[in-house]
Amino acid sequence: MRRNNTKRVRVGSIFVGGGAPIAIQSMNNTDTRDVEATLTQIRALSAEGCDITRVAIPDREAALALERIVKASPLPVVADIHFDYRLALLAIQSGAAKIRINPGNLGGADRVAAVSHAAKERGIPIRVGVNSGSLSGEILQKFGGVTREAMTESALQAIHLLEENRFDDIVVSIKSSDPLLTIESYRLLAEKTNYPLHVGVTEAGTIREGVIRSAVGIGTLLAEGIGDTIRVSLTGDPVEEVRAAKSILRALSLRTGGIELISCPTCGRTEVPLIELAERVEEAVRDLPYSLRVAVMGCAVNGPGEARESDVGIAGGKNEYLIFRKGIPIRKVSPEDALPEFLREIRLAGEEKSAEEKNDKA
Repeated sequence: MRRNNTKRVRVGSIFVGGGAPIAIQSMNNTDTRDVEATLTQIRALSAEGCDITRVAIPDREAALALERIVKASPLPVVADIHFDYRLALLAIQSGAAKIRINPGNLGGADRVAAVSHAAKERGIPIRVGVNSGSLSGEILQKFGGVTREAMTESALQAIHLLEENRFDDIVVSIKSSDPLLTIESYRLLAEKTNYPLHVGVTEAGTIREGVIRSAVGIGTLLAEGIGDTIRVSLTGDPVEEVRAAKSILRALSLRTGGIELISCPTCGRTEVPLIELAERVEEAVRDLPYSLRVAVMGCAVNGPGEARESDVGIAGGKNEYLIFRKGIPIRKVSPEDALPEFLREIRLAGEEKSAEEKNDKA
């Protein structure tokens, strides 16, 4: 897939832009002042495959707590700042790997200069974060409301404020809760800047609806080569954001590793409790390290052929299941043995594939 050529910036140990792998981000929903709770959540995000996390800095206590969080965090930590430039300065001093601000609401050119100079001295990037709900009255009046032109103009103005201070280690986001507006805004912005883009649909909703809206918005842009780092914004456990982001990247072949599960929607030919089996398989393989495509199919006649490209699969028949590899039947198992036998075959296939890949590299 062709990707837009953007500037490369470094966020802690992670590179963003310039052809680097698309980084997955999330944001802690813990109280940043509660250091242990925040670190517990960061570790869970890291274990799930998150690359970068962000924490809110609402006050001085949170900015000071950031220092302890950064020192113990397995992930680069971004400080999210609104309005008070002094908190941005404290967060930089506390070791933030990046700060997220809207330069237009920091209160003046001198304050933007102070923050950009501190970030440059520490060698960390700044994310210009523009949301559809935070556009200035001047911008709204000029463009007659929240439009892609208004969103882009707001972002470009913010970028200009930093560039005036000779700061160009910049990441940009222009998010909306409307997937279509998000898509149109990022398309326009991508034509006007080569800074790396942080892509997401903000306030997307609960897990069910939010994943769909995010997949539409983020997936469309990534398919067009737009986006260098992504965040799926969900009302729920941030770990679910990471899982959704990984699924979006895998669907576009932009990330490998882990189990890719496909399953049929079932129909009148299905003679086994396939939906239950698919859900149990999904839960059981979620944390397996193997890079495999796994199929759970409802028809023993057509299933293996329909899932021929899968590494290993299972298909339901009348009171039995058929396990297959690459579309070739291996053995039949009873409904009672279906899950453990299928999981055993998945692990075996994973170990074999891992050994093959290791030999290829040797």
